[in-house]
Amino acid sequence: MIAAIRRVNRMIALLVGLVLTGCVILIIVDILLREAGISFGGADEISGYVMAGVASWGMSYALTELAHVRIDLIRLRLRRRGKAMLDLLAIIALAGTAIVIAVQSWPVLQKTIARGSHANTALETPLWLPQSIWLSGWIWFAVCSSVLVLLTLVLLVKSRLEEADALVGARTELELEA
Repeated sequence: MIAAIRRVNRMIALLVGLVLTGCVILIIVDILLREAGISFGGADEISGYVMAGVASWGMSYALTELAHVRIDLIRLRLRRRGKAMLDLLAIIALAGTAIVIAVQSWPVLQKTIARGSHANTALETPLWLPQSIWLSGWIWFAVCSSVLVLLTLVLLVKSRLEEADALVGARTELELEA
């Protein structure tokens, strides 16, 4: 299951990277055109929407690649089972946070749709578009982190501590360099 989630997250990361690259190109072209007295207009607005989407969707990739930052001062001093318990606590806290944010973000999108809200800009972007992308990223992050909680619990119950560490453990600088 985790292999499938990682594959999906890698594809999402590739897509997010392409969208981010497209946004950078749009901004560069807009800046160059401004020198000629022309402008697309709205590149700053679009880049803001892209950054919100990139952030919400990118978190799942970072999660499955063990790239989230963790302060492991205490964890480093513990034995394997203690480390596993802290890893479980960390993934539960992360999943809980992701779930709360996803649940609390829905009313934002719901009000936007109900009111037919548009950006107060020249583009007059229907705000449900970027908010849907943003919210769906949070929902996917909540799903991914919740699956990791369940898989970690199963591994810990079976005393498969090394596999649990590979799934949700923190990596030290030395491990990352290797």
